[in-house]
Amino acid sequence: MALKDLFPGFLTSRLDRAIGWARKYSIFQYPFVTACCGMEYMAVASSHYDVDRFGAALPRFSPRQADVLFVVGTISHKLAPILKTIYDQMCEPKWVVAFGVCTCTGGFYDNYATLQGIDTIIPVDLYIPGCPPRPETILDGLMKLQEKIQTAKQEY
Repeated sequence: MALKDLFPGFLTSRLDRAIGWARKYSIFQYPFVTACCGMEYMAVASSHYDVDRFGAALPRFSPRQADVLFVVGTISHKLAPILKTIYDQMCEPKWVVAFGVCTCTGGFYDNYATLQGIDTIIPVDLYIPGCPPRPETILDGLMKLQEKIQTAKQEY
């Protein structure tokens, strides 16, 4: 009798957990920074907050090498097709983080030129609120994203 017949689902469930754990600690982010929230984004990378302990320290500046898209700042309607193209170029699995109130809802820019939330063009996995969000909020959001990555059904 084969091992898989004795323990059905054992190997695949353990493999899911191992892959989830590995993906959780190897976040390759693509920062799409357009506005003032970029200063807070840069502050998180400093030694005081040390985002490296979460496995997310090295930003990738090619969407083909990244698996998390950090959209940081105000997105205009003119910039929206570029953001959509960058999202489409990313490989699966991919996640999107809306960073700051202008990215999440358009903020105080209630006009014809500003996109009222990036979730109208791409799916968002995590919203980080604030204008600008504090580094502690960003780290909390990163931990929530890691939890989501680890508990998700792994495709391999």
